[in-house]
Amino acid sequence: MRKKELALEVIRRLKEAYPIAECTLDYDQAWKLLVSVRLAAQCTDARVNVVVEKLYEKYPDVNALADADPEDIEAIVHPCGLGKSKARDISACMRILRDKYDGKVPEDFDELLALPGVGRKSANLIMGDVFGRPAIVTDTHCIRLCNRIGLVDGIKEPKKVEMALWKIIPPEESNDFCHRLVMHGRDICTARTSPHCDRCCLADICKKRI
Repeated sequence: MRKKELALEVIRRLKEAYPIAECTLDYDQAWKLLVSVRLAAQCTDARVNVVVEKLYEKYPDVNALADADPEDIEAIVHPCGLGKSKARDISACMRILRDKYDGKVPEDFDELLALPGVGRKSANLIMGDVFGRPAIVTDTHCIRLCNRIGLVDGIKEPKKVEMALWKIIPPEESNDFCHRLVMHGRDICTARTSPHCDRCCLADICKKRI
C-alpha cells in the first residue's frame, strides 16, 4: 500500500473510532488558546486547563495579561513547569497582541511564528482550530504514530514530519487527523507502555505491527 493510500485508510478508520475530533485544551477565545498551547509544552492538557482558570480569573483579557508582571504570571503557571520562561513568553506575546494587533491573534502563519514562544506546532494549531485553515500539528503523538504506522520512515524532526505529511494528507482532513492521532496516542498507541495493538483499529495495516 502506498503512503497516500495508507494515509486515506488511516484517516477513514480513525474517523470511525473517534467521530468527534477536537482540541483538548479549553478555550473560548483565540488568545486563550495561544496561552494554553505555550503552557502545554512538557505538561498535560488536563493540568493546563486547571491552571488557566486561575490565570484568567486574575487576568481576564489580553490587556490585563499584557500589563501583568511576568513574576505574577509565573506564580500562577508554575505548576505547568518551566514557569519562568513560559511566563516571560506569555507576557511578551500579550504585549505584542495589544500593541501591534489591537488585542487580536494574527491570522497569518508567519506572523504567528514571530510571536514569542510560538513554534510551528503552536502556529498550526491556531491556524487549524481558530481560523479553520489546513494545519498539521506535529506533536509527540503525531510523530510517534506516523512513524509506527509507516506514514513517515524514521523521521523525528517535527518540521520534516510536517512536510512529509503535507504530501499525503488531504488538506481538508489535516487538522482533524492530527486531533485524532492525539486521541489514539493517548488511548491505544501509547508511549510509556506497550501499545495496545490487540484493540487497535489500525493493527492490520500498521507497519510496526506487521
